[in-house]
Amino acid sequence: MSGKNMWKGCAIALAVYMVLAVAFYWIAGDQLRFREERTDCVSASEPIGELVQGMEIRQPFVAAAEEIRSVDMRLSTYQRVNSVRVLVSIVDGDQAVLAQAELSGADIEDNAVRTIPFAQPAQVTPGKRYELVLASPDGAPGNAVTAWQGSTISTARAELPVEITERLLVDGAAREGMLHYSLLTRSYFWFGSYYWYLVLGLGLLLAGYGACLCRLAGQGRSSACLRLAAAFQRYGYLMRQLVARDFKTKYKRSMLGVLWSFLNPLLTMLVQYIVFSTLFQSDIPNFPLYLLSGIVCFNFFSEATAMGLQSIVGNAALITKVYVPKYIYPVSRVFSSAINLLLSLIPLLAVMLLMGTPVRPAMLLLPFGLVCLVALCIGMAFVLSTLMVFFRDTQFLWGVVSMLWMYMTPIFYPESIIPDQYMLLYKCNPLYHIIRFVRILLIDGVSPEPKAYALCLLASFVPLALGAAIFKKHQDKFILNL
Repeated sequence: MSGKNMWKGCAIALAVYMVLAVAFYWIAGDQLRFREERTDCVSASEPIGELVQGMEIRQPFVAAAEEIRSVDMRLSTYQRVNSVRVLVSIVDGDQAVLAQAELSGADIEDNAVRTIPFAQPAQVTPGKRYELVLASPDGAPGNAVTAWQGSTISTARAELPVEITERLLVDGAAREGMLHYSLLTRSYFWFGSYYWYLVLGLGLLLAGYGACLCRLAGQGRSSACLRLAAAFQRYGYLMRQLVARDFKTKYKRSMLGVLWSFLNPLLTMLVQYIVFSTLFQSDIPNFPLYLLSGIVCFNFFSEATAMGLQSIVGNAALITKVYVPKYIYPVSRVFSSAINLLLSLIPLLAVMLLMGTPVRPAMLLLPFGLVCLVALCIGMAFVLSTLMVFFRDTQFLWGVVSMLWMYMTPIFYPESIIPDQYMLLYKCNPLYHIIRFVRILLIDGVSPEPKAYALCLLASFVPLALGAAIFKKHQDKFILNL
């Protein structure tokens, strides 16, 4: 590639980078700057009693975020109009009021969950103990409201008891349960605060690296990046032919042909949906979309790695006669499987529409998750194709490993069933992070938090780098074992 073309290519790449950076900030929105969550609450099983003057209801809790913006709780009026005031406060260990809201009894609906916002959010420290305090300066018997307490949590199947670590205090006396309440909390990310500085810094690094590449190309010198770009430019036509051949061969003599790219994930989802939503009564919200998104991602992973495993051995006749960079074969196999992945997104979108899930701008971030998934598959294809050359039993072992991998990935079950002591090991599964990323976009309709992007990059490009290193180290010995 000439120096002039390199300058042009680098300028286009830098312009695309800036456009993507601006679009990403617009699409991701507030999820780049902070995370809002609602704490879990117990079921409201019984009223505490009339909140009269001089009475205090205190619910201790440990802060899990940096800011408390509002509180939800069930209040009852005993089916009457009460002319009282209710004070809701957040206090620290020194009883200093961090946030307070005042309610009018006349505005409270009977047995309704009320969202109580604080005019100034409470600034708290994660891990420290605070108290939610309810009081009424003018409450009296027959003219007062009541809050609710409980000791169980509601699920789709039953009411389950919960371990009460912070018991409810009424006038200093501990109750058997806790207040029925939920806090809206917010935690801030440094990534959002410094986003544009990071974009500018990375842009300068890319511009500098591009200038170095242009200078090397102008001087006729080479580098790893230039050699890779030249190889894809030179062998691009061959790669397209290999991708087309693999894709056509898969559906050769099949009556339905490409339709299986639509039917396979749908039929798999239908069977698993019947089993897990009916027989096992799955309580996962939006279970069809949850299930199909996991099936689509794992089916691609399974197909791409299985095809990549045979990429070197299956092209032995071509490799021994014609020189072509050997990494093109596993890469082309993964790319041919990626066509099926793109086709399977159509039934995924159809299920979204049938389930009434709104299509939001966050879906425009889906290519990031798909690129990470393709990168992971290429890395695995490098490793498996290398092993297959020297150890032909790899294809049989991989069938068992891929089945085990499927059960270790939350495709048809929620991750909440995994015991806490095993979660760290469980999250070492690269597919866990990629599938979770895709589900947040599709089901929640928002961008994941910045940490999710970093984990997806680690889960995909670290295996890619390791796979490329293993493949490169052993590729010269392939011809002796084919």
